[in-house]
Amino acid sequence: MSGSVYGKNFQVSTWGESHGKGIGVVVDGCPAGLLLSEETVQKYLDRRKPGQTRYSTPRKEPDSVEILSGVFEGRTTGTPISMVVYNTSQRSKDYSEIAQYYRPGHADYTFDQKYGFRDYRGGGRSSGRETVSRVAAGAVASEVLKELGVEVFAYTKEIGGISVDEKRAFRENITKSPLFMPDLEASEQAELLLERKMKQQDSAGGIIECVVKGLPAGVGEPVFEKLDANLAKAVMSIGAVKGVEIGDGFAVAGAFGSENNDSFTLGKDGEITKCTNHAGGILGGISDGSDIILRAAVKPTPSIAKAQKTVNCQGEEMEVCIRGRHDPVIVPRAVVVVEAMTAITVLDMLFSSMASSMESLKRFFVK
Repeated sequence: MSGSVYGKNFQVSTWGESHGKGIGVVVDGCPAGLLLSEETVQKYLDRRKPGQTRYSTPRKEPDSVEILSGVFEGRTTGTPISMVVYNTSQRSKDYSEIAQYYRPGHADYTFDQKYGFRDYRGGGRSSGRETVSRVAAGAVASEVLKELGVEVFAYTKEIGGISVDEKRAFRENITKSPLFMPDLEASEQAELLLERKMKQQDSAGGIIECVVKGLPAGVGEPVFEKLDANLAKAVMSIGAVKGVEIGDGFAVAGAFGSENNDSFTLGKDGEITKCTNHAGGILGGISDGSDIILRAAVKPTPSIAKAQKTVNCQGEEMEVCIRGRHDPVIVPRAVVVVEAMTAITVLDMLFSSMASSMESLKRFFVK
């Protein structure tokens, strides 16, 4: 199986299965000298671990990370950073029944068609648990970006059609909401919706918004390696994500040029800035110095106890009710995953942009 490596200069390679011994990642390209500890990475992993609220799977996993290489005396050495999180709450027997049929909304059928074989214990590599590796790598990327004055943060924008009201949205509310919504009133409404869906043995989808602050203008390439194109690929590679938009996104289809164009002006310091940010911080595939605004559409959890039609491996139609421990909504635990993939992509492309001009090279090499 190929396709488990992402990035060029800051490269991430993930491994492991949902019900195997553990999940891990190797990060290659992190500069030497970064302060990094297991405690730092753990703070990011704690934001996605299961069993924290009634709106996440009751699977109890501490998701304790171990750094196996690349760090000495609390600082990165410049060599590959290998990290592992051991699985401690596997209940593979919960999945033995699904070995004989294809779950609606899952990758069971496509895995069989591609490989002629699949790990039916929670989906193996296609399980949402694979995102543990991404978050661990994203923690490293985020720490590097912080040192460079770049901040990446994400939050729940919408669940089941209940959206955040910008007038009531405050960043400090994100951690107060069990759904990671900055609007606590919208959070309460979404919680009531989820309670109803849980009683109906159903699930809900939603939207995650991610913001990048402090990224200078000039990061990205103008053709195949566009910053927005790579961000879209990175976030779309998250299993539950079915759509990505930058800035105004699909709303531009109904706009006019006079409305959609961001006018330029001079800021107080005399630097060029924009009056608006419909472009979401990216023009021509290159960062323009404004906040990068990205949104990801997350599908409802496909594993639901409600009866669904499917076909078994013998080609017979049947009806199934998925058993096991599943999230009624994926969105809250995916917030930090979107954040991680965004940070990894931004850092990787920022490293590429360091060699974009002779002036940049001279600043680094010429004393």
